[in-house]
Amino acid sequence: MNPLSQRLVDEAVSAMLAAIEIYNKPNFTYRNETFAVLSINAWELLLKARWLGVHNGEIESLYITTRASNLSGKHPDTKRIVKTRSNSPRTHSAIYLVKKLTESNRIDRSASQNIQVMIEYRDCVVHFVNESPAFHSRLFEIGAACVKNFVAAVDDWFHQDLSQFGIPVMPLTFMNLPSDFDATLLNAEEKNFLEFLDNIDDDNTDPDSPYSVSINVEVRFTRSKSKDALPVQVSNDPTALSVRLTEENIREKYPWDYRVLSQRCRQRYNDFKENQKYHDIRKKLEHDERFAQVRYLDPGNPKSSKKCFYNSNILREFDKFYTK
Repeated sequence: MNPLSQRLVDEAVSAMLAAIEIYNKPNFTYRNETFAVLSINAWELLLKARWLGVHNGEIESLYITTRASNLSGKHPDTKRIVKTRSNSPRTHSAIYLVKKLTESNRIDRSASQNIQVMIEYRDCVVHFVNESPAFHSRLFEIGAACVKNFVAAVDDWFHQDLSQFGIPVMPLTFMNLPSDFDATLLNAEEKNFLEFLDNIDDDNTDPDSPYSVSINVEVRFTRSKSKDALPVQVSNDPTALSVRLTEENIREKYPWDYRVLSQRCRQRYNDFKENQKYHDIRKKLEHDERFAQVRYLDPGNPKSSKKCFYNSNILREFDKFYTK
């Protein structure tokens, strides 16, 4: 790779990291718009690096040119570089580059469509005000795919692994989705964009492909030894990011009832007994959401019948009191 291409790749990665960092700021009210601007900036730089690779590093291939005759009327087909207001060469836009690279099969079709959607989203939020939660909620679907596609493209095109940067998936918990999109008021521009997105979504995308137009993200709590697993800690801190659990999620995170917990303890320890010592330890741990969750028959009435469910991590606490 020539030095200019490498510099473009480095700048593209920096722009995407900045986009993600801004998006992950919960109190930054302009984060959706900023993410859209920076992520497209990242893609444009990456596309230009790709374009240079296809055109043997010729920087002139990035310049917009026009044909015009000179003052004498000779050489009517002479190419002239279009200049900016500061008299610098004007380079091709992201939409032009992605179109040409798609036509030559040098970019994945789903990635190409995602970039086009992101460009349209950026134009909508930059040139006008869009306040509907339904409008901004779609950014997560296309934005998460945008980041995933970017990481895949850097690897495919330039053989650079971005795992060293720990690029995260944008957090779903920062989104306050309306319960009923149909009841959400949309202005004309927002309606047009959502219709545009619905029409461009590709249901035939290969599920095994590293590229996609948009993605759905489902948060699950599972035990994993994978190095790529994200650590999660339950906290009562009111300033911590919130993850809302459905009844199904809760049973997945707290699968054991009292009977199963006691059975696991008997299997794990050689000095275990269901006595007062056990009950005292267990009741104390039930107040810690890392280990237990109390479910009420009537969630709004703390005096109603209740049942406690346990997370398997509770055994680590029992290890302090019993012998394996």
